[in-house]
Amino acid sequence: MIVAFSITPAGGDDDGGVSAAVAEAVRVVRASGLPNETNAMFTNVEGEWDEVMAVVKQAVDAVAAHTPRVSLVLKADVRPGFTGQLTAKVQRIEDALND
Repeated sequence: MIVAFSITPAGGDDDGGVSAAVAEAVRVVRASGLPNETNAMFTNVEGEWDEVMAVVKQAVDAVAAHTPRVSLVLKADVRPGFTGQLTAKVQRIEDALND
């Protein structure tokens, strides 16, 4: 499965920024060893249900350590029997664009 998720702390730093807290969530994802990528809006992670959801929970907990309230947006592509789809899905689009 692939999960795209975004975690937002309820409050920011003195300038209203949230990058330090969000960086803690990304650090958790990268340390998980699961295939992942981060873009401007979401972090994507691929793996089995239990391992992906455990990483999402750990990332939420990491952000919650910085703020009393956390917002989580999550979208999942559940497709049993398929792996490597984090890059393969994008490659199929690129191939279609080049046809």
